[in-house]
Amino acid sequence: MKKTIKFLPLLLIALVLSSCSSVRVASDYNKDTQFNNYKTFAFFKPGIDKAEISDLDKRRILKAIEAELMAKGMTKSENPDMLVSIFTKSNQRVDVYNNAWGVGAWGWGGFNRWGWGWGPGFWGQGWGGNNVSTRTEGILFIDFIDTAKKELIWQGSGTGYLVTKNVDKKEERIKKFVAKTIEQYPPTTK
Repeated sequence: MKKTIKFLPLLLIALVLSSCSSVRVASDYNKDTQFNNYKTFAFFKPGIDKAEISDLDKRRILKAIEAELMAKGMTKSENPDMLVSIFTKSNQRVDVYNNAWGVGAWGWGGFNRWGWGWGPGFWGQGWGGNNVSTRTEGILFIDFIDTAKKELIWQGSGTGYLVTKNVDKKEERIKKFVAKTIEQYPPTTK
């Protein structure tokens, strides 16, 4: 029992860190579309130019999309069956943590009436009050448009946090966003 209690804080930290690194995905599509008819693609420049992100990140995203679609057997073409566009949104996420009832409140940190125990981010005193943290959560939308009909046939979105300081980590994160989102294409219909 004591060994389990010792590793509980490490488990909680690992859980928090892994939840920050996950990408939540969703997709929507026209259920009347025959997705196996789409063999070629090209990027829809007017739509991509409107995306409010840096040109460097646009290139990273497009390169990742191209790699994922080619891995699915599609080819890039001057006369495509499908156009690919992207756009982005960001949301400010506010998290409020109440320090008064840290892990110590359940008897694992020597909690007593003065508030000693475990608080987020450090060991020791878990005095009452709140910690507030804000993070920017990004959403990447990937649109597939039927070239002949000029209508949206599939849209995927990936939501999560981007790494902005380390270029290599940012590039890997973008690849993960794209891969997880396009993983849902073509949709499986019943």
